[in-house]
Amino acid sequence: MLMERILKRENLLTAIKRVERNKGSAGVDGLGTQNLRAHIVEHWEDLRSALLSGTYEPQPVLRVEIPKPDGGVRLLGIPTVVDRFIQQAIAQSLTGIYDPTFSEHSYGFRQGRSAHDAV
Repeated sequence: MLMERILKRENLLTAIKRVERNKGSAGVDGLGTQNLRAHIVEHWEDLRSALLSGTYEPQPVLRVEIPKPDGGVRLLGIPTVVDRFIQQAIAQSLTGIYDPTFSEHSYGFRQGRSAHDAV
C-alpha cells in the first residue's frame, strides 16, 4: 500500500530533516520548524491514524502579501510545518516511484534539474 510506504520511518526521517533544513515561516497554527519534531512525537499516533484512515485534513494556508518592486503585491501561501512534513514525505515516495519513468529529456520540477538546464 502506498500510504504504508509513505509512513516508513526512513522516509519520515528524511522528510522531517528536509523541512527543518528549509526552515520557513510558521503557518496558521504558529508552529515553527524548531518545534516540529516534538509536536510530531507528541501527536504521532493520531496523525498516523488519520493518514491511514484517509481522514487527515490539512490546515488552512496562511496568506501573506509580499510587496513587488513595481508597487503591486504577490500572494504567498504558507502551509503549516506539519502539512509541509506530510507533503514532503508524500513527494519523496511518489518521486521514487514515478521519476524513473520520466524521459531523460524531462527537466521541469525534477530533483537536480530545472527548466533552465533544458535550454
